Amino acid sequence: MGRVVSQNSLLRIRRSLARDAKRVVFTNGTFDILHRGHVEYLAAARKLGDVLVVGLNTDASIRRIKGKGRPINPNADRAAVLSALASVDFVVFFGEDTPGSLINRLLPDVLVKGADWKPGAIVGADTVRAHGGTVKTIRLTAGRSTSGVIRRILQRYTAGSREPAGK
Repeated sequence: MGRVVSQNSLLRIRRSLARDAKRVVFTNGTFDILHRGHVEYLAAARKLGDVLVVGLNTDASIRRIKGKGRPINPNADRAAVLSALASVDFVVFFGEDTPGSLINRLLPDVLVKGADWKPGAIVGADTVRAHGGTVKTIRLTAGRSTSGVIRRILQRYTAGSREPAGK
């Protein structure tokens, strides 16, 4: 079970992990409405090293990227759920639209994104490679996405209805 830490605390932890020759894996995202695809992705990412750090977009950065209706779950809730997963060692927030600055400071050994990301579009990839690290993509679980969960909820619960459609 992981811990939610500040960026400064994470950098101190990172130095200690480097001294102990621990391989640090980093990924990031919004992780709003956690679902099976997230869990499988994070478990696969964790297998690539000794410690998994998850960079979590703040509520404000998510609103800038995805619109004012998101996130569904606030910072504290998303961090609590993520940090409860066995595969996650540390959760750290970042408020920028991308994790570039955090990656530049953390310098993970492995940078991970979903296979839906084109290699040239992975923020921080050049930095990680320049410091001897690797960049990996992980195949996503088909048919699983937060947007899909939201669509299903909206379809099944009609406006003004107290019961889900189809019940």
